[in-house]
Amino acid sequence: MKTIQVAAAGLLFASVAWGAVSPQEAARLGADLTPLGGEKAGNADGSIPAWTGGLKSAADAGFPNYHPGDHYPDPYASDKPLFTITTANMAQYAAKLTEGHKAVFKTYPDYKMVVYPTHRSGASPERVYEATKRIATSAKLVPDGNGFTGAVDGTPFPIPQNGLEVYWNHVTRWRGVAAALQVGQAPVTAGGGYTLVNFKEEFYFQYYEPGITEAALNNILLFFTQETTAPARLAGEVLLVQETLDQAKESRRAWVYNPGQRRVRRAPNVAFDNPGTNSDNLRTADQFDMYNGSPQRYNWKLLGKREIYVPYNAYRLQDARLKYGELLHKTHINQDLARYELHRVWVVDSTLKPGQSHIYSRRTLYVDEDSWQILAVDCYDTRGQLYRVQEGHAMNYYNLPALWTDLELVMDLSNGRYLALGLQSDEPKSYDFSIKRTPADYQPSVLERRGIR
Repeated sequence: MKTIQVAAAGLLFASVAWGAVSPQEAARLGADLTPLGGEKAGNADGSIPAWTGGLKSAADAGFPNYHPGDHYPDPYASDKPLFTITTANMAQYAAKLTEGHKAVFKTYPDYKMVVYPTHRSGASPERVYEATKRIATSAKLVPDGNGFTGAVDGTPFPIPQNGLEVYWNHVTRWRGVAAALQVGQAPVTAGGGYTLVNFKEEFYFQYYEPGITEAALNNILLFFTQETTAPARLAGEVLLVQETLDQAKESRRAWVYNPGQRRVRRAPNVAFDNPGTNSDNLRTADQFDMYNGSPQRYNWKLLGKREIYVPYNAYRLQDARLKYGELLHKTHINQDLARYELHRVWVVDSTLKPGQSHIYSRRTLYVDEDSWQILAVDCYDTRGQLYRVQEGHAMNYYNLPALWTDLELVMDLSNGRYLALGLQSDEPKSYDFSIKRTPADYQPSVLERRGIR
């Protein structure tokens, strides 16, 4: 850890590096580093184990008869908690808590974090590992950092030199080529009430299409649709996003189908701090998937790595036996169901550039070393005060395999409200990763046929 901290300290004062790593550095991938760039070794006291490959299949997870599309059985269901962090003993664990979590404890006296043994379950297919090693020597940020070039089919910056590279690793992390899912979203009031919003979502991650070239991408990283299916007053609205790879060349393209008007229109405001879809103003557009879109309004600083208690292996939160009413409590979710583990995370600060506007003046990201999934974000208001805290409760979708969230939370410390998005447990099916899609399925002309009324 000392080496990492010293190296990171140097990055605070060095000019931003935009280049790829050397072949000698890339050779560390799969050696002392994991194939995606994490430290293979465990920590000094053994509380973080060595990475030994993660869960590479359903059989690895102990469920060889798992049927794709079903909710995922928990491979760690027999684990017993190590300890519970509460407001009373928070100081004892403060060194391994995010600033956001410290604020949550201070705001909600009944809040707790149940900490379990650490399992480094993150894994990706071998082809992603091979591509990551190959492109590590060619991937480069564009001059303003608002995109990158020289990479497809893998993590572009497995040995990051600055905060922007860590951010793009999160944006491009492996989540399959295409998937369809039905999820719930609950804007929870300070009193604990909510009206559930349901979505049918799809994505086609063109960047990971086997055999794809950078030229063939045509600057489109991924395609995404989100159709609101309930409640009835909102049903039928469909959002289409074409996410660009080099946003300096062209910003994201977005359209919305409005069922009342029965027309498709461009939606340039699906970005930055415009309100997220049907979120009751509890999240911004760029907080979906923890953090998304153009990084251009912020300065980015890589602070190095820390050992932090983060939400991880959250299989109970998508268990088909769990009803939303059991999970969604007043001011925060039922913390008896949440699982926290000690993991090494990259810590990145993004601070608003002078002359730019956003409701968040600063965001601190905590990014998993084994998957590049953002697991927590501290969001500060324009006065520099902690305003909202995000959590990405992650698990390994082991039939792919891929480590990804099964629940995201945005907790507003100013008013006791929070947003739960990506809810899965009360939905009939889990993710369907078997769908086949092409760019033709994600064009504006298709939207009208997607409307349900």
